[in-house]
Amino acid sequence: MRIIAYSYTDPLLESSPDQADWGWEVDGVYEDLGKQESSGRSQLQQLFTDCQTERADYLLIRRLEELGDTVEEISDRLNQLEVMGIAVIATEQPYTSENYPLGANLLNLLHAIQRQQRSRRIRQGHARNRLDVAPPPGKVPYGYRRGKGKYTIDRSTSPVVKDFFEHFLLYGSLRGSVRYLAKKYGKKISVTTGRRWLTNPVYRGNTAYQNGEIISNTHIAIISKEEAAQIDRLLRRNSRLPSRTASAPRSLAGLVVCAECQLHLTVTRVTQRNQDQEYLYLRSTSCPQRPKCKAIPYQEVLEHTIETVCRDLPLAVAGMNFPQLDAIKNSLGQAIARQQEILAQLPALIETGILDAETAKLRAYKLRTEISALEAKWATLPPVNLRSVAQAVSIPQFWLDLSETERRFYFREFIKQIEVIFPNKELKLQVIFIF
Repeated sequence: MRIIAYSYTDPLLESSPDQADWGWEVDGVYEDLGKQESSGRSQLQQLFTDCQTERADYLLIRRLEELGDTVEEISDRLNQLEVMGIAVIATEQPYTSENYPLGANLLNLLHAIQRQQRSRRIRQGHARNRLDVAPPPGKVPYGYRRGKGKYTIDRSTSPVVKDFFEHFLLYGSLRGSVRYLAKKYGKKISVTTGRRWLTNPVYRGNTAYQNGEIISNTHIAIISKEEAAQIDRLLRRNSRLPSRTASAPRSLAGLVVCAECQLHLTVTRVTQRNQDQEYLYLRSTSCPQRPKCKAIPYQEVLEHTIETVCRDLPLAVAGMNFPQLDAIKNSLGQAIARQQEILAQLPALIETGILDAETAKLRAYKLRTEISALEAKWATLPPVNLRSVAQAVSIPQFWLDLSETERRFYFREFIKQIEVIFPNKELKLQVIFIF
C-alpha cells in the first residue's frame, strides 16, 4: 500500500505541515507554496504525472480547497484522482472519497468550500495589509484617525487620552483616572475601557493585529516607551491588591495584613460628635481570633513603615543581582540589533535579485514582529536607576513631604506587603519588598 501526501500552503496565513503532522507513514510528500501574484500548483501536477507511472493507494490532504482555487478546479481534480483509483482523505475535514462519491453529498461539501475560499481571500487581503504595516480593519482607537496607510494623531481628542495616561502615572489609580476624565472633559468611559486604553499597543506607537502579532514603531505614539513600561508595572502592582484599594485615599490601604492569619487590614475613620477631628485606625473586619485583634492607630503603623523602608530598602536593592540583570539586558539588546541589521539588508537583497519583493515583505514582517517581542521583554525588566532611586527614598524627610496620594504611589512601587504582628505592648511589623 502506497500513501502520498499533498499540501498547498499560503505563507501569509500558515506554515507548511511537518511530515509527522499527517499521522500516517507517508511514502512521498508534495508541497506547493502559494504566492500573492500566482497560485500555481506545480507539485500537484507532478503528483499526477508520478501517479501515472507509480500508482498510489491513498492521497492525504489537509483540506479539499488545497486542490484548486475554484470549486470547478477542485471537482475536476477529484475526478482525476477517482479515475486513477486513488482514495482521497482530508485530515482536517470530515471527508474521504470512499464516503463521499462524486454526487449530491460532495456537492454540498464543495459549496461549503466555496464559502471557506471567500473567507480565505478576505484573510489574505488582511494579511497583505499586515505586510505593508497597514492598520487592521475596524474602529480606530480614540485619539487617532486613519491617515495614508497608518494611524495619525487626532489633535482634537489625543490631548484627552494623554491627560488620562498622565493622571494614571501620577496617582496609579484606574478608577480615579476614569473619574478625572469625566470631570475635566466630560468624556465618560467605563473602567474596562480605561484598562484597554492603558494596555492598547496603538497608544505606544505599535500596531496590533488579530493574530496577536505586534509591530512596533509604526506611527507616532501618545506615550513614550518609558511611560508604557511604568504603566505596565503599575497595573501588575495593582493586580496584587484587594479590589478597589488601588484608588483608596490612604497610602497604606491594601498593603497591611495580619502576620498570623494573612487577612488584610482596612482603614477605618472615627470621629467625635460636634468635632472636626478624625482618628484613623487599621483593623481586620473578619478576624478569626478570639478575642479579636484590636485596632491599631494608622499614624503609628505609617511611621514604623517609613522607618523600616528607609532602613531596609537600600539593603534589599543592594542584594539584587545587577550583573545578571545587565547580562539579560545586553543579550536582549544584541538580539534586537541583529534583527534590525538583517532588516536593513533586505532592500539590497531585492536589488541584487536574491529576494523577490513578496518574499522580502514577508521576511521583513517576521523580523518586525520578532523585534517587537524582544522589546516587550526588555520593557518588563526593572529600571536601571533602581539603586539611585532607593538611595533617594531612604531619607525620612522625603516621605514626610509627600501627600497621602503621592506616598501611596511610592509605597506600592516598592512594597509588596506589610505584615503586622499584633502587639501586647510594642508594635512590630515586617515590610516585604517587591524585588
